[in-house]
Amino acid sequence: MGTAVQKITLSSSRDIPFNKLVLSQSNVRRVKAGVSVEELAESIVRRGLIQSLHVRPVVDAEGKETGMFEVPAGGRRYRALELLVKQKRLNKTAPVPCVVSEAGADILIDEVSLAENVERAPLHPLDQFRAFQAMGEKGMTEEEIAAAFFVDVKIVKQRLRLASVSPALLDIYAEDGMTLEQLMAFTISEDHARQEQVWEAIKDGWQKEPYYIRRLMTETTVRASDKRAAFVGIAAYEDAGGYVLRDLFQSDDGGWLQDAVLLDRLVSEKLKAEAETVAAEGWKWIEIAVTFPYGHEHGLRELVGATVDLTEEERATREALRDEYDRLEAEYAEADELPDEVDQRLGEIEEALEAYGRRPMTYAPEQMARAGAFVSIDSDGTLLVERGYVRPEDGGTVEPEGDDGADDAGTATEGDQPAGVQRAVMTAGGSTEADEEEDEVETIRPLPDRLVSELTAHRTLALRDAVATKPHVAMTALLHRLVTDTFLPHSTRGCIEAQVREVHFPAQAEDLRDSASARAVAERHERWGDHIPADDAALWDWLADLDEDSRMELLAHCVSFGVNALYEKPNPYGGMGVSQHGLDVRLAQADRLARATGLDMVAVGWRPTVANYLGRVTKPRILEAVREGAGERAAELIDHLKKGDMAKEAERLLAETGWLPEPLRMIDPGAETDAIASADVEADELPEFLAGDSEDEDLAEEEEQHMVAAE
Repeated sequence: MGTAVQKITLSSSRDIPFNKLVLSQSNVRRVKAGVSVEELAESIVRRGLIQSLHVRPVVDAEGKETGMFEVPAGGRRYRALELLVKQKRLNKTAPVPCVVSEAGADILIDEVSLAENVERAPLHPLDQFRAFQAMGEKGMTEEEIAAAFFVDVKIVKQRLRLASVSPALLDIYAEDGMTLEQLMAFTISEDHARQEQVWEAIKDGWQKEPYYIRRLMTETTVRASDKRAAFVGIAAYEDAGGYVLRDLFQSDDGGWLQDAVLLDRLVSEKLKAEAETVAAEGWKWIEIAVTFPYGHEHGLRELVGATVDLTEEERATREALRDEYDRLEAEYAEADELPDEVDQRLGEIEEALEAYGRRPMTYAPEQMARAGAFVSIDSDGTLLVERGYVRPEDGGTVEPEGDDGADDAGTATEGDQPAGVQRAVMTAGGSTEADEEEDEVETIRPLPDRLVSELTAHRTLALRDAVATKPHVAMTALLHRLVTDTFLPHSTRGCIEAQVREVHFPAQAEDLRDSASARAVAERHERWGDHIPADDAALWDWLADLDEDSRMELLAHCVSFGVNALYEKPNPYGGMGVSQHGLDVRLAQADRLARATGLDMVAVGWRPTVANYLGRVTKPRILEAVREGAGERAAELIDHLKKGDMAKEAERLLAETGWLPEPLRMIDPGAETDAIASADVEADELPEFLAGDSEDEDLAEEEEQHMVAAE
């Protein structure tokens, strides 16, 4: 006969007046956590007491019940009720639902308190997300949901955004197939198909970090911080039907514009409209591009215009600003730190005064009739108009042409124009042809000639900047060139052009124009150009009156424009171009200049990226770079990826390693000595400080260089 199962008896429940309850000293909760007592009190006001208190009768020394009850489980609820009583929002004798256990029970009161807290299962985040969603579907606004649960509206928006992820991914998350952080990363887009596609691509791989998911979800989009987006404006993009992806969980710098084609169309339309406004001024030609490459104005002559005069009102305003600036500076001259409002005001005044210094230039109609302008977007998203450039074929005195100056290749401007001024021809430029993608092979092949040319263009520009800041090195380089020309007239030109003719870059990466070296060279050139007289006699006198330090600085700057550390494909048949021997001498001398100036390509800001290197070489080259820069383990982590993904990950792995490709590294000094020695058999006849610096090949012909006359 089977043993009968013993039935249990549950504790009875009843209402007990609040003033008959006391908090038990055996309650295990000591540390404040979760919802505050104040918020819990407001919840009780709104919803009532959802969960009963667990109490036990208080007995005296003889074991008799005293009529009071202690609360071992539900202490926070008790304190919330106590707060409501103190606020006179609850009567002190109000009945409180309680579960009453026996006073003489075998179970310790401490155990009851611990069990009530430990055995409580928190609500799964997904259940909370879905509950918020259900309340929203029943008519509650996000603000009402937030107020009901005493949370910020942003929290509700985040939860509702999580609930909008693909149901398939929500099920995976519910079964612990992905983390909450990974699920949050998918909310950056509401495209369920794309979400599922990305998860399928990464679920079995090692790379599943949230940032990587966000990258894949936005790889076909444009950041709101992109200068094209800033130029058009997010509002205009959205008005045209564009959608902006936003990340509610992390700072997204404005989000991502999903329709890149629409954005490019809006950019093109706005640039064209701005160009037509500029063309209406009377220019002969207008070139339009989102970005022009570094040196796009080379070979052109820049006109000297007249600065627009200030009106009397503007002059008075400028003088008032200067007076205010001087007064504030004098008032706080002895202060250790400026008050925030004063510091802000000084900054505002500085910006206003700088604006007066950037007044537009005016040009004579006959000047504009043979000159043009470049219209593009500046790095901060503002319109950039570079006016007053004359092409070589228009450099002479040209009579203004008639209305048939525009041809089929351009777009003529319409509207009122001065008589005798031709319509501007507008052309779109600034784009570069995409290199054909290399077939992937499993052997390390030589770097493409164009890529090496682009890399050495970076190095040449950085070397120019370095030479310009080292007058002693520049003087030595120039002296070496002049002595070589005097004593060894049949030598190779090397990397310094004696005539200091600027060497242009036929191949250059898109990031060259915005590099630190390019900005430094341009700023230095503009600073000197502001002081150099245009008249030849005045220029001679000005140079003669310069102090020696200024003369050396100017000399270094001018010499730097003759630096040529470019790689170019050797011409084995002579004639145009450079021979292999001449190229070896050029690069060896460039390396010597780099050591003399202390040039460090890492310090000047060059980093390997998909665009400038990693996306242009084969997979073995990428792995070799990662192996050298980040170690064997890092290379093993990406060796299974496709080339595109491998290049992106390699960019991240190499970002702060200081790794450089071969064309940007300095050659071994011993190798340089051998190259120079073999290049110049007459080196021993020179003074010791010039030994090894001569060159012994003369190019039969040179590529024609346009000599630009001073305006």
